Amino acid sequence: MTVQEIMERAGMKETSLSIAWIKDAFHLIQSNNKEHTKVQKSNIIDGIRKYPFPADMIALKSISVKDTTDSKYKKIRRLVGEPTVTEDTDPE
Repeated sequence: MTVQEIMERAGMKETSLSIAWIKDAFHLIQSNNKEHTKVQKSNIIDGIRKYPFPADMIALKSISVKDTTDSKYKKIRRLVGEPTVTEDTDPE
């Protein structure tokens, strides 16, 4: 639904006031809902490509990998664009 459709349904004529009220409504919704986060660790050394995600998961916030040189978890950055995929044509 667009702002214009909301304005038409509410009978409003001022766009800036409508946008301010919509933003206030979003802030109210966000402040009333508590965010529940869980941490899950999986071992990727086993060569498994399917990782168990919780059934109630809505969004994946970050992925970290343990660096064995200093035993710290390092975050993996998100890709901005599509990854470059090359096809291996070597038969060996």
